[in-house]
Amino acid sequence: MQDIHTQTTRGILLDGALFQSGSADTALIAITGIHGNFYSNPFYHNIGHTLNAAGIDFIYAQTCDAVGSIRTPNLVTGREEVIGSWNERFSDADEDVCAWVDYAQRQGYSHIVLAGHSLGANKVIYYLSRHHDTRVEHFLLLSPANVDYMTSTVSDAARQFVRTAFAEGRGQEMLPFPLMGWVTCQIATAYDWLWSGLLNNVHTHEGDFSQVECITHTGALLIGTYDNFTDGDPAGFLTLINSHMPTADRNKLIFIEHTGHTYQMKQQELADQIRLLLRSWLPAPLAIYSLK
Repeated sequence: MQDIHTQTTRGILLDGALFQSGSADTALIAITGIHGNFYSNPFYHNIGHTLNAAGIDFIYAQTCDAVGSIRTPNLVTGREEVIGSWNERFSDADEDVCAWVDYAQRQGYSHIVLAGHSLGANKVIYYLSRHHDTRVEHFLLLSPANVDYMTSTVSDAARQFVRTAFAEGRGQEMLPFPLMGWVTCQIATAYDWLWSGLLNNVHTHEGDFSQVECITHTGALLIGTYDNFTDGDPAGFLTLINSHMPTADRNKLIFIEHTGHTYQMKQQELADQIRLLLRSWLPAPLAIYSLK
């Protein structure tokens, strides 16, 4: 595993890691969710090592919110910035995902699969709804985030405070309380969670699935059957999302039994399922090679 970086068009560097198998021409990019780093989501190691054993490279791809805050240079302005879940703007998600696809293209991969976990899956949906990117062959959505459920604990008074403060131009101020009880962030970031709608693109009941309905790629959706962000129905949640996709009949739904949102105790089963998926998608000669 080696540390890697990719530059966004606005200049900041995003951190990641490359699990390299040798001379692979296929890579899986995994966009992380909020605080979805190696420490909170150790299954990334399982995925990386399992895919490497099958002759496939794995790119662990952080966007701005994988950690609370991190210092990074801005190569456009020449100044250091501090990015993280504390000041992420959801409108940057499109650019961040694109930066990782650009990275994979620069490395010369012939086959790119774009994955995302939790809010990272919502970012993949957002990106693919806006770009019919031919560099990406398939998508892989792991436990998409139900933003309505995640923000349901925010009181009406807190919501009104965020809306009013943002309208008053105070977006760069820190929110005087942790959003959802655990996210320390600026008012502008809280506004995006509550009001922007940019990543609120999947639901447990009928809602705005317009982004999902624009995706022309095929792929797979995975979830743990104990995922607690789904109003008690992980299978129904995934099935409803897929039903809104133009490619629904060609997509695969995979349910990892007896585990939750981060696949606790089932990390290797998750990795094995992903390996089988990618092997089924690879061209025949490469699929034969990957079995060695």
